[in-house]
Amino acid sequence: MRFTKMHGIGNDYVYVDCFQEEVADPAAAAIKVSDRHFGIGSDGLILIKPSSVADCQMDMYNLDGSRGAMCGNGVRCVGKYVYDHGIVSSDKTSITVETLSGIKYLKLNVENGKVKTVTVDMGQPKTTSEIRETLTAEGKNYEFTGVSMGNPHAVLFLEGNNLNHLAAGPLLSSRIKRAGGLGDAILDTLNLESIGPRFEFHKRFPDRTNTEFIAVRDETHLQMRVWERGSGETLACGTGACASAVAAVLNGYAEKDKNITVSLLGGQLVIFWDSKTDHVFMTGEAEEVFQGEIKL
Repeated sequence: MRFTKMHGIGNDYVYVDCFQEEVADPAAAAIKVSDRHFGIGSDGLILIKPSSVADCQMDMYNLDGSRGAMCGNGVRCVGKYVYDHGIVSSDKTSITVETLSGIKYLKLNVENGKVKTVTVDMGQPKTTSEIRETLTAEGKNYEFTGVSMGNPHAVLFLEGNNLNHLAAGPLLSSRIKRAGGLGDAILDTLNLESIGPRFEFHKRFPDRTNTEFIAVRDETHLQMRVWERGSGETLACGTGACASAVAAVLNGYAEKDKNITVSLLGGQLVIFWDSKTDHVFMTGEAEEVFQGEIKL
């Protein structure tokens, strides 16, 4: 199987051009290629397929083989791939991508014939909880705001009970330290391998959930770490950054119609919640790392 390794601010996936390739068992392939010791190494597998309703289709699988509805960092890389590799015309800088959470509209920023950054219309957010809903896990009460961006998110701000109960864990792994260690001392010492599953597998979330841990710097700047369902901690999550910006507005930390910078372990995304359309727009980089072949 021929593949291309790409990442959006450190959220890395193995991409397969299914205009040329066929993957018989994508769930099993995702598990194999994602292994960072015995495979290629990634947060999952994304298949780029023909579509009858858009320029292409994105079919996403997490590293545990489960299927995902949407990936914000992944869809930016899909946009870069189809432009850079000639699947769409070189004069077409606005494209559509079919996903399980609907058609996404992408604006491509091209420099020297290659896509550098992509702005994605992520659609309308949907609240899935009360604002600051209380959740009890392991005998402790936490407050979260639930937001769906086509996939579920539980956003926790580091304040009050959340801050008191999220005890400092061991030092970050070398993988995270190499990524630059963004975040203040509180975020840096969160032991997400212990904390993350408390929320992902909580009975409150029958389909599991992604969980964002947020430190508010000011009304236009959030810092974030994320535990993704099916993948564990990743360096970035595009839908999570969107959900966190929406939750920040709902909780009074930020405002609509203003750029909100979300700093993640792998880099930064800019989120804009437009009050006229109620759509959330995400802007960030997309990069191709290498191409290769793997025997499945």
